[in-house]
Amino acid sequence: MSSLRIRYQTIEFGHTDIHLRTLRDNQEFSDDDGIAEALGISSATWPLFGIIWPAGEILAHLMSDYEIEGKRILEVGCGIALASLLLNHRHADITATDYHPEAGNFLRANCKLNHDETIPFIRTGWGDKDSGLGEFDLIIGSDLLYERGHAELLSDFINHHAKPHCEVIILDPGRSQHTHFSKKMVNLGYSHSQRRPENIDYLAKPFPRGQILHYQR
Repeated sequence: MSSLRIRYQTIEFGHTDIHLRTLRDNQEFSDDDGIAEALGISSATWPLFGIIWPAGEILAHLMSDYEIEGKRILEVGCGIALASLLLNHRHADITATDYHPEAGNFLRANCKLNHDETIPFIRTGWGDKDSGLGEFDLIIGSDLLYERGHAELLSDFINHHAKPHCEVIILDPGRSQHTHFSKKMVNLGYSHSQRRPENIDYLAKPFPRGQILHYQR
């Protein structure tokens, strides 16, 4: 991993600062042992976990004052896990998961960077049924529906790890799969609503098609 170019940055949430160690950009790549390749992660998609995406930043801002008392929370496809890091700083009961073999290493480094407790992390795919994660009251994620087939895999994974009464929040930038995902969630017994994110002047670029997808049962 020594060849990777790393960036350090701070994201502000009101009076709270979250410090981040990320990849410098989405051109970085390091897989000398072929671990990611064996998991089906190409050189083009390898760096996507390690940078901050607009949907992830919005999700983190949404979580900055979200009601978390008594809730066991899961972030799926966490990537650099900005929302998890913020929730962890708020002392939430947060667990993170991602398919990428380096996501957990960056998460541990960023917990240490923020002088917070280590966030429980499990590397698992959405098709894995025996991850040991258990069930959650609130499941969150951002920009997850970018490939054909993700809608079915993700909805089944969420349903497998949702408590009988569960809330799901997905921040979607306008991917074509989100309609199919919502239909799957409704068929699984969840109510569905969606809305445009508000007050997002902190983003560097516009977010014209983005939606906050909300599901509950």
